[in-house]
Amino acid sequence: MWTYLPWGPFADAQAFQAMIDDTAEAFQRFVILDAAGGPLGTASYLRHDLAFGSVEVGAVIFSPRLQRTPAATEAMFLMMRRAFDEAGYRRYEWKCDALNAPSWAAALRLGFQFEGVFRQERVVRGRNRDTAWFSVIDREWPALRSAFERWLAPANFDEAGRQRLSLGAMIKAQTEPQPG
Repeated sequence: MWTYLPWGPFADAQAFQAMIDDTAEAFQRFVILDAAGGPLGTASYLRHDLAFGSVEVGAVIFSPRLQRTPAATEAMFLMMRRAFDEAGYRRYEWKCDALNAPSWAAALRLGFQFEGVFRQERVVRGRNRDTAWFSVIDREWPALRSAFERWLAPANFDEAGRQRLSLGAMIKAQTEPQPG
């Protein structure tokens, strides 16, 4: 889980809290909680650029209990919705280590468009990191929002909590030109 992040793993909760405190000024962090109020993960808005209307989602730390769940998808949808519908951003970015296949796949699954790789964009843990860039822009957002809302609807899940239709299928249906 920590391979591609610039910090962690942490020896204890106090060390993790110290990182949270150290990055508080740069990150607008959100904590994802379970139904009982226990923390499952965090995600942040980074690189706010109000003049150009762009913001990045990053510093995503999802526990194994949150990874690949409807709650994880909903958390990403809520952050995207807030960025576009409430804050009025034009561009929503996702960046990850180009070697981080799970993050790359998550970006594509969530409807982000791959834009390219910035080679040797930074040094992380003593190695050159190539950074993959993805984005959603405001004109794509209405179709994505509709797909997310349809996917998250209770009717899309059976009694065991399994999805009936994938988010990818719903995004494709919303974004492909319709005949006629």
